[in-house]
Amino acid sequence: MKRYTYPTNIGPSDWFTGTVLVDTVRIPDEETAIGAAHVHFAPGARTFWHTHPKGQTIYVTDGVGYVCKRGGLPEQIRPGDIVYFEPNEEHWHGATEDRFMAHIAIQEPDDSGSVVTWIEPVE
Repeated sequence: MKRYTYPTNIGPSDWFTGTVLVDTVRIPDEETAIGAAHVHFAPGARTFWHTHPKGQTIYVTDGVGYVCKRGGLPEQIRPGDIVYFEPNEEHWHGATEDRFMAHIAIQEPDDSGSVVTWIEPVE
């Protein structure tokens, strides 16, 4: 058995709008390609538009938020919801304006090691 400890990080302003805290759950290494983070969004905070080369699964743990794919309307998410974004599907996710939201994000890198491509802020 291995135990890991990672510090909480502030979500970078070129990836998120608003206040976002990121707790790393798993970093890909020689044993697994899967990476995961528990992401905490303050009310109104959200990701930029982005894609994942091998897709992404999010599992909502707390609060109320939204997910949205490019060309679609935002859909509300709540604790226990599981959402899968297809490979290279442009999307964003974040909290509603008056509630916080937290989710576990799970993804894996492509052959070049990339897990995400950030695009632009959501307008």
